[in-house]
Amino acid sequence: MEKGKHVAPTDDKEMNVGVSTMNKVSAIFVLGPPGSGKSTQSRLIAEQFGLFHISAGDILRAEVESGSEDSIMIKAKIANGKLVPSDFMTRLLLRDIQKSGKKKFVIDGFPRSMDNLNALSSTAIETEFVLHLVCSKEVAIERLSNRNEGRDDDNIKTIVKRFECFESVFPVLECYEFKGKVYKIDAEKSKEGVMQDIKSAFTMHPRLCS
Repeated sequence: MEKGKHVAPTDDKEMNVGVSTMNKVSAIFVLGPPGSGKSTQSRLIAEQFGLFHISAGDILRAEVESGSEDSIMIKAKIANGKLVPSDFMTRLLLRDIQKSGKKKFVIDGFPRSMDNLNALSSTAIETEFVLHLVCSKEVAIERLSNRNEGRDDDNIKTIVKRFECFESVFPVLECYEFKGKVYKIDAEKSKEGVMQDIKSAFTMHPRLCS
């Protein structure tokens, strides 16, 4: 498995990464409500298929920990279950992609809104397919309440806000479904059961496994 290292940008030039400075890369996106196991399954996908894993949530938490000038804004957004601005999130994502030097990625937690999707469309990232991890609010709350990782966004009030915020992803999923790129996965199964269903999706995309 390969996992990105998130380093706070040192200047504005480093943040202005886009189509003109990055060759085309391939990605699968893993979307689902909080507690659906996005990061867990994405790590397993990275191990199984040799993709480079990038987590949108991890990127933001690393920015907060770095004490960058944007950390206060990010922390406030996370605490209230809100999304950070799309152009900002996209720049961070492109920064980590370019720093990795890789060509094939599994990215969890992005795109989360139509603004995210529009920002993504102007980049050199080619969407291979999307895994939609389906999980009920009740199961998600139970899982996150028991996770006990000390995260600020794992309290019940914030979990509910995050679940409501996830509704912004539905138009994104509809767009990808129209293109035949969405695989719905029952995320309430065991970790092994979920991975088995994910493997079935990958059989339709052998190019990603090579």
